[in-house]
Amino acid sequence: MRKRIRRNNSIKSCTSPRRSFPTCHSFDWFEEDLWTEIAKFLDGKSLVMLATTNKWFNSLIMQDSVWRYACLRDLQIPAPCHVEFKWSKLYASAFNCSHAYTFRQQEKHIDWMRIGAFSLNSRAAFLTKNLNGPLKISKEKTKEKMLEFCGSCVLENMKTGIWIADLQLVRCPVCDLNACDGTMQTLDARHIELFLKEGYQDGSWEYNLMGSHKIEKNVGEASAAIFDVKHLKDSSTAAIFDLKSWAGKPNDWQPKSLITFNAVAITTNLQENEGVLVKYHTMSAGEEGEVVSIRISHQLL
Repeated sequence: MRKRIRRNNSIKSCTSPRRSFPTCHSFDWFEEDLWTEIAKFLDGKSLVMLATTNKWFNSLIMQDSVWRYACLRDLQIPAPCHVEFKWSKLYASAFNCSHAYTFRQQEKHIDWMRIGAFSLNSRAAFLTKNLNGPLKISKEKTKEKMLEFCGSCVLENMKTGIWIADLQLVRCPVCDLNACDGTMQTLDARHIELFLKEGYQDGSWEYNLMGSHKIEKNVGEASAAIFDVKHLKDSSTAAIFDLKSWAGKPNDWQPKSLITFNAVAITTNLQENEGVLVKYHTMSAGEEGEVVSIRISHQLL
């Protein structure tokens, strides 16, 4: 369902004084370097189980370097410069099967799929619904006008670091839940720290409609992408526009996704329709805060 380029992350073993036994074949079951190395091959659930074995294992496994390695390994992403929370908490928020609709609008939610993680190294992101042509970046118009006319814009004041992308399937916001089976596809991207932030947990941070793009004719596919502006010319970014290599074949109605180190894209073939309304929502950390989440949704007209 998704592809990405992989890189290996490294972790430095803990240093500790080595113990010795009075035999020529001595072996220390509580050798920190050994268990740190073993921890590289354990998933989050196994790490927690090992940490509950006894106090010694708990003190070793709960070291931040262990969870940092596990998180970056499982997200397949390079390390960011700085994070505000312990890596064990970041790992839990990324892999405990929770998603944005777990906290709000559960009655609207139908299904979801984890796409993966990507990095924003700059404070600007390029949002677009068009994967079939060359990128068009213009700063002559407002974001609202850019989205209205071409379905693309540059979004400033992004929170840098690791971003997690999900594909959400939700009920159409204008539908009567008891009478309509209408669904809406949403590319949902969030900063890895979002679920741990107090402003998100208490509901004071909300999604706001930034703009929309309406196509009032038959649309062949529902597509959306988010790019780090700094990496628009990377070879991995170019791979996103090679739709033949990853998009669904004709009559394949399953959503497809592609994620690279600095971008994410989705596309879904559509049956004959009367058009699509694409909406762009963002969430900021307070009124003047950084953008911490983005949603691009497709609603059939």
